[in-house]
Amino acid sequence: MKDKPFIDISTAATPRREREVAARPVPALTLIAHPTPHRAGERLLLEEVASGGSVLVSRVGPDFALPGATLGMPLADTFLSRKPLVFESAGPGRVRLRVQAGGTQVWVEDEPLAGAREFGPEELAVGVPLVLAERVVLLLHQTLSSELGAQDSLGMVGHGPGMRRVREEISRVADLNVPVLIRGETGSGKELVARAIHQHSSRRARPFISVNLGAIPKELAAAELFGARRGAYTGATQEREGFFRAAHGGTLFLDEVGEAQPEVQVMLLRALETGEVYPVGGHAPVAVNVRLITATDADLEARIRQGSFKAPLLHRLAGFEVQVPPLRERREDIGVLVYHFARQEMEALGEAQLLESAASQAEPWLPSALAVRLVRFSWPGNVRQLRNLTRQLVIGGRGQGGLRASPRLEQELDSSASSRPARPGESEEARPAAESTPREPAGSRRKPSDVTDAELVEALRASAWDIKGAAERLGITRPSLYMLIDKSPSLRTAGDLSVEEISTCFRECGGDLDAMVRRLEVSKRGLQRRIRELGLDGD
Repeated sequence: MKDKPFIDISTAATPRREREVAARPVPALTLIAHPTPHRAGERLLLEEVASGGSVLVSRVGPDFALPGATLGMPLADTFLSRKPLVFESAGPGRVRLRVQAGGTQVWVEDEPLAGAREFGPEELAVGVPLVLAERVVLLLHQTLSSELGAQDSLGMVGHGPGMRRVREEISRVADLNVPVLIRGETGSGKELVARAIHQHSSRRARPFISVNLGAIPKELAAAELFGARRGAYTGATQEREGFFRAAHGGTLFLDEVGEAQPEVQVMLLRALETGEVYPVGGHAPVAVNVRLITATDADLEARIRQGSFKAPLLHRLAGFEVQVPPLRERREDIGVLVYHFARQEMEALGEAQLLESAASQAEPWLPSALAVRLVRFSWPGNVRQLRNLTRQLVIGGRGQGGLRASPRLEQELDSSASSRPARPGESEEARPAAESTPREPAGSRRKPSDVTDAELVEALRASAWDIKGAAERLGITRPSLYMLIDKSPSLRTAGDLSVEEISTCFRECGGDLDAMVRRLEVSKRGLQRRIRELGLDGD
């Protein structure tokens, strides 16, 4: 009598549980970057705004917390003002942000915000980065009102609705003996989902075998998957077990199943239907007990219409489907992912203590301009690309107290920035095709090394020490301009000024910031930070 097939084909995918009735879309603020690095990912739900009210946000409150956590903290950065930013309803699905005179300076799309600004549903769906005092970066976006309690992360990083849905689907299917098809773009984390399903199934103590099906040559596919007897073909000097038998009792993960050759598809379909494999050169079937999980970034339905993929195989593979969102659809997770990957890299370098001991008064570990670039980037390579780029940022920042992007990385991030939705009253022609921080004409970029010290000083004075204006005048990025200022023998920064010098200038200029900038010849925003730090602004 044959062993029971390894997949119960009659078992249909379990229906989705009804989502919580109370769950509804609400605007939220998520920390992308904070002077205390591990706070990335903390969130404040703006439920009052969704109900037609308002929420006041300042350095002293309200609390931000990780989704599901019971305790939180206010932004608590001394460079932020106690005068609150006001987030209020501007109609269904719309949020208005109002800033108060003398309060925290907010930058949106590389422009300082004065007065008020409205954000529509399309902007909230994409996510709008808000830079507070050049130190804290918040993402204003849309999420769900109800938050789950503390839950198993399933080994995955991220708190947005997309990852919450993936975790829920893993929990539904992990303990069932049905095949699972994971769909998602390259680099989005499909194998991580497969491992989570295995680890939370009854097979967790048995093997998990991961195979890139698209990389197996068709002439070797049968032997690689199902094994081969010794002497079955030229070069078969010993018996080959095959991936199916190696995964017996456990889980076999076949990645890139959409790239399988037609011959391989036939073999897979036969194995799925019978629960048996035929080793190459063998004469008797071998029963196997394997939980099959497959993944693809291909449109299998389109390939079925083209005749390159077999419809019966798709029906067998998709006992249940999990869709992994691309990174561009979960931008609220970018800050916590960067921190997670950076900590891994720094632990490998033996420098993790530098990250944990980052001083709150120091320059942010993740500079605001870089954080905004990361949020706006389109991430064609998804989480895998972010992990690799974070490694480069960590290495580039060694000995500098934080993450640093090389000019080449800056250019890469700028060139592939995602376009933003048009604002009310703004035509498509008036909206740049892609925006970055800062925005510059594509053909005007210069190498920082080409800028002479005399040019640097002249550009800063001509633009009244407005960093953005000077950078545009010189044709370089703002981070590159800051780097040149740091290296210049002729210039100093606001951090170089003594307390007495700032206090005296503040008194003699009557608190006029523009007059102080002209006299001291330093960045306006940097000087404003020092004034707040010294308590001269009365906040």
